[in-house]
Amino acid sequence: MASVESSRVSQSCSARSGEEGQDFTPSKLGTKEYWDDAYRRELQTYKDIGDVGEIWFGEGSMNRVIKWMEKQNITENAAILDIGTGNGVFLVELAKHGFTNLTGIDYSSASIELARNILEEEGLINIKVQEQDFLNLSADFKDFDVCIDKGTFDAISLNPEGRDVAKLQYVTSLRAVLKPQGQFVITSCNWTKEQLLQIFSPGFELLQELPTPCFQFGGITGNSVMALVFKRLS
Repeated sequence: MASVESSRVSQSCSARSGEEGQDFTPSKLGTKEYWDDAYRRELQTYKDIGDVGEIWFGEGSMNRVIKWMEKQNITENAAILDIGTGNGVFLVELAKHGFTNLTGIDYSSASIELARNILEEEGLINIKVQEQDFLNLSADFKDFDVCIDKGTFDAISLNPEGRDVAKLQYVTSLRAVLKPQGQFVITSCNWTKEQLLQIFSPGFELLQELPTPCFQFGGITGNSVMALVFKRLS
C-alpha cells in the first residue's frame, strides 16, 4: 500500500484558492464521472494484480484518526460511517484495530465493488458498504456515533456545478446521520481551520485539532493538511 499522498490528492490540493475566503478553481476531481472512471481502472488493476490502489492522504492520515479514536476510548461497537470510502482500505484498518460496527458509502458503484472485493479478500464480510450519495442519503442512514471524511468534502468543493448548494447539503446530511453529541473527523487539504469552523459552525462544535505534518517556507510554518474533530450539538 502506498505510504505517501496520492497524485490525485496533489491535484486536489493544487486547486485551492490562492486567497483566503475565495472558493476553489473548479476541477474534474469534483465530478462523479471522474471518480467512476478512476475506480473502474483501480478495480480492473485489483483484479489483474491485486493492487488495492491509492490511499487518500496516505497511511499516516488513517493512523492519525485511529490513534485519536483509541485515545478517546471510542468503543469497539460504536457505529462508524466512512464517508466516501473509496477502496475501503480505511475500513480494513479500523477492523484491524478492533472496531466492529463499520459502514462505508460511496457514490461510485465501481468504488463499492472494489471495496467489497478487498474486504472479502481480508475476510471482513460483516463490514457494510453501500452505493450511496452522501448528499442524497436514504432515510435509514442515521444514528452513527462517528463519521469520518478523508477528502470527500474537498472533492465536493471542487465540483464545477452547484458546489455552494452541495456544501450546505453536506452539513445537513451530516446532522442527519450523526447522533446528538456524535463526532465528526474531517481531513482536508483545501480548507483552513478557520474556513472549516465557519462551514460547520451551524450545529457543530470544534473539539480538537489533530496534529498533521508541517512545512516551513520563508520563516512561516503551516500545515498542508488540516484534521479537525467536531461534535454534533443537540
